[in-house]
Amino acid sequence: MKAVPFSIIYEDRRILAVNKAPGLALGADRWDESRERLDRLLAARCPGILTVHRIDRDTSGLVIFAKDAATHRELSAAFESRRVKKRYAAVVHGRPLWTETECSLPLVPDGDKQHRTIVDKYRGKPSVTRFRLLLSTGNYSVLEVFPETGRTHQIRVHCASLGHPVVCDPLYSAGGRTGRRGSEGIFLSSFKKGWRGDPLEEKPLLARLGLHAGRLELPDYRPGEAGAGGFVLEAPMPRDMRALIKQMEKCV
Repeated sequence: MKAVPFSIIYEDRRILAVNKAPGLALGADRWDESRERLDRLLAARCPGILTVHRIDRDTSGLVIFAKDAATHRELSAAFESRRVKKRYAAVVHGRPLWTETECSLPLVPDGDKQHRTIVDKYRGKPSVTRFRLLLSTGNYSVLEVFPETGRTHQIRVHCASLGHPVVCDPLYSAGGRTGRRGSEGIFLSSFKKGWRGDPLEEKPLLARLGLHAGRLELPDYRPGEAGAGGFVLEAPMPRDMRALIKQMEKCV
């Protein structure tokens, strides 16, 4: 039986919050309509559901949908005005020399023939991402990421612009290939000193984009009929990314 590519994190009469698997498109894709879509999967459960915000197809994590037009307008306005606080986890190449930093390079979505987002100081829209270094081992690091704007591929482009592209990123990492033997993925042998396994049998700990949308704070949302604002939702990290970070922690 095929695994369901999402789990319900929270639901009330106004919203539905989902933790989606990597590789699952959120909605319509101008370039490929053949892929499975989260909005279609959820429509069977909740007809008329409305998309409030977006995350990349290859990113795992938290997505919120509205069940009615009024809630959709309210939450969409909160995202657009930057009142919603977002937190991601990212595994990146390299070892940053900083503990905290900010990237504010302006971005143009769909800016080249590969439909990538590009940095353009003249045509780009204001884009801000804050970063905090959590750990480094070998030639990889784990970052806590706080995007203040929501441009397409914003985190991925800003990470690459800082010289630390997200691992296994086919668009913004050099060649898109990050593992040994020319295969995609992050291997334990690439950062664990004294590793003595069989290189022919070794499987990658992570073989997809190392980016997870883990937390959203909705300062104005009141679940149900009453209650204070400051509603927080969190999505557990997928097993593969969690396992990689755990192994990295052991090797620090």
